[in-house]
Amino acid sequence: MNWDPLPKWSAAHLGELLERPLGYLCPGHFHSWKTPCAGPHYHHGICSDMHGNLPRAIYISVPLVTFVYVFANIAYITAMTPEEILTSNAVAVTFGQKLLGAVSWIMPISVALSTFGGVNGSLFTSSRLFFAGAREGHLPILLAMIHTSRCTPIPALLFTCATTLLMFLTSDIYTLINYVGFINYLFYGVTIAGQIYFRWKRPDVIRPIQISLWFPIIYLIFWAFLIIFSLISDPIVCGMGLVIMLSGVPVYYIGVYWKNKPKSFDIFIEMMTKNCQKICTVVYPEQVEEDNEESSLPHKANSQSGIADQAE
Repeated sequence: MNWDPLPKWSAAHLGELLERPLGYLCPGHFHSWKTPCAGPHYHHGICSDMHGNLPRAIYISVPLVTFVYVFANIAYITAMTPEEILTSNAVAVTFGQKLLGAVSWIMPISVALSTFGGVNGSLFTSSRLFFAGAREGHLPILLAMIHTSRCTPIPALLFTCATTLLMFLTSDIYTLINYVGFINYLFYGVTIAGQIYFRWKRPDVIRPIQISLWFPIIYLIFWAFLIIFSLISDPIVCGMGLVIMLSGVPVYYIGVYWKNKPKSFDIFIEMMTKNCQKICTVVYPEQVEEDNEESSLPHKANSQSGIADQAE
């Protein structure tokens, strides 16, 4: 069993793919909203509003968050000495204890809520990365399956949980943060560079949302400065991050590139996939769409018969 992608998308379909599903046909769930525009596209939101709301949300949120972070750090520097900032395990908590007095308990709660929000966003995005990778054939097809009724990618979420628990095996959380941060920023830069490459090589592709190339170019300039500075200041940590990233190369060659696998390996993967499907009650999304279409047929037939009765 090779991890081949089920849906095939050519370069000519790239623009259409940008307007294609972020969700699936699951009535009663947020990500099953139907677009008011032409075509059977389903996504998180309304098609006619997304083109205006998404850039507007970016233009508002990025300056707002930048403003809050900058002035929060100015407040820390103003109210605390450099020694207090360097020796504090949680600068915001120390800041609250120094200035807020009896209501300093607000700071730990605010930090916890902020952390929870960040973890919640990471949980959604990380699991969807595994989900998308499995749909492209880069991971086992089990990770591309969703719950039959709730349309949640349960296998991808469980896989995210397992990989997160593996990260806790390290004894130094700060080193782990440096590893993950370096790898994340490395991929951010590669992604932005890919945007510039596709704008140059495929200028005629449909782009629902298009921005000036100056934004990714400026981003890449700052990105290159941060990456080079990190490599110079802490080459061991950055080198270990690269080693962790390159550890996926053997997995790619075994799971994707190697087509003629032993039959015993295929049988084992198939058995594990079926057992996990039974435990998690998941199927491939296209099966959910087919089931929903079949379930809607009797309803349509009843509606049509009711209209005919009224006409008579």
